[in-house]
Amino acid sequence: MSIDLEKYTRKKEDIVRQNDNISPRLFTEYGVFRGLRDEHGVGVLTGLTNISDLVSWKFVDGEKTFCDGELWYRGYKITDLIDSLGPEEYGFEKIAYLLLFGQLPTPEEEKEFIGLIAQSRKLPINFTRDVIMKAPTGDIMNSITKSILTLASYDVRVKDNSIANCLRQCIEIIAEFPLLAVYGYNAYNHYLNNESLIIHNPEMKYSTAENLLMMLRPDKKFTKIEAKVLDTALILHMEHGGGNNSTFTTRVVTSAGSDTYSTVAAAMSSLKGHKHGGANIKVMEMIADIKEHIDDFYDKDEIEAYLCKLVDKEAFDGKGLIYGMGHAVYSLSDPRERVFKSYVTKLAQEKGRERDLQLYTNIEELAPKVIAKKRKIYKGVSPNVDFYSGFVYEMLGIPTELYTAIFAIARIVGWSAHRIEELICTDKIIRPAYMSVMQHKDASEL
Repeated sequence: MSIDLEKYTRKKEDIVRQNDNISPRLFTEYGVFRGLRDEHGVGVLTGLTNISDLVSWKFVDGEKTFCDGELWYRGYKITDLIDSLGPEEYGFEKIAYLLLFGQLPTPEEEKEFIGLIAQSRKLPINFTRDVIMKAPTGDIMNSITKSILTLASYDVRVKDNSIANCLRQCIEIIAEFPLLAVYGYNAYNHYLNNESLIIHNPEMKYSTAENLLMMLRPDKKFTKIEAKVLDTALILHMEHGGGNNSTFTTRVVTSAGSDTYSTVAAAMSSLKGHKHGGANIKVMEMIADIKEHIDDFYDKDEIEAYLCKLVDKEAFDGKGLIYGMGHAVYSLSDPRERVFKSYVTKLAQEKGRERDLQLYTNIEELAPKVIAKKRKIYKGVSPNVDFYSGFVYEMLGIPTELYTAIFAIARIVGWSAHRIEELICTDKIIRPAYMSVMQHKDASEL
């Protein structure tokens, strides 16, 4: 007898929902914070880290007061790190060194590390043909994850979790990530979109940001401002504390004693979720919807009226959200967005996109007011880094399919740092408790 699996599962869905449903009242009754966040959105403390810090409030005269957001990498403010770079200096590799080793490199150490990344920016012989080109998909995050797990087969020390070996593995994966992403997209674009297949080898002389643009473009050409903006985006997305979903996943899988490749694959599976790394895509979809319903990008009254419809669930996807607004930690401002905004402005001027930039600027100004008026909020609402990142990637000609992959190319550095710290400091499997609310049944019912 042949059974239609889809019909079977649809028929059983209501039964599953009924038996797996737990009343929200019970979470409150037992003091369980869903999402490991309290009623004010503050994360439950689950660990300690020396890698980064996120600041959204401070004690002023003995009282907790919300403040402009701050992001610190290894004791340095992200704003200071960005400002310390020259106007044409690319800092991805330098900041990656800082996060991995806990201190800024000397000029000699920086040169050595850049060279190490450059020489590691390669894949095993025939890997592109035999792994990446097989079963191409528009889900580039899945493509990269498949490649990461396959790379483990080429590592004779895959199970060696010594610190030196894990550092070696992490540095190699950091260098390989741009290739896995771009080549994965090229395979999809060729086999599923019927476009020409062009594979560029990375250049030793180029930085990570430069190589990304060069490998992605058929003519290999890019401008300095384009590479600088992308480099800045990578630095801003590189690390964001131990509590974000993918980094916490990294910690959990590392604590189980798993290998580096499996740990990174697990983090990738977390990051690809639309509630995490895929958020900038939702911003772009929302902006496209707004453009269809707004005639004048400079008319604040018209824009505000449509934002009200979004919050009232009368427009776009009916979720009642203005995507790119608000953050789980930050309140008055996201420091990454503030840094990014100046670079966005420069790129928009170079690309002739000032009109679109004005729309973004107006939404940035009006959305917090609309949300505050219509929602009960415990802290300020401000634009987060995802609000502008999709716009930047669009101006750089980066395909939508690669947006979350660009995030991963940056965040692999933070994951690596947290994996090493977990191995050194904890050596205890992460095992939180779940309280059972299951009803016990009598054996006579069997």
